[in-house]
Amino acid sequence: MLIRIVKMHFNAAFISEFRTVFKSVQPKIESFDGCSTVQLLQDQNDPEIFFTISHWKDEQHLNAYRQSDLFKTTWAVVKPNFKVKAEAWSLLDT
Repeated sequence: MLIRIVKMHFNAAFISEFRTVFKSVQPKIESFDGCSTVQLLQDQNDPEIFFTISHWKDEQHLNAYRQSDLFKTTWAVVKPNFKVKAEAWSLLDT
């Protein structure tokens, strides 16, 4: 299993919209082939920082999602609202 963690630091004005966007795409991501779950977390000390943690069958399934229209259209809305460039890690569940 591959665990993907993405750290996103948003402009404060976008946070409410981001929560709405995430709620609408979460079930679509979770139904994507190879994804078992995706979770949204917010930093306890900085409300502008969010993390997504998603679990994928393997890197090929994650990459297929990253090439999908769902990812591209969601990212097109989210990316312009970053205060700092997003960071991502792919980790193996050992």
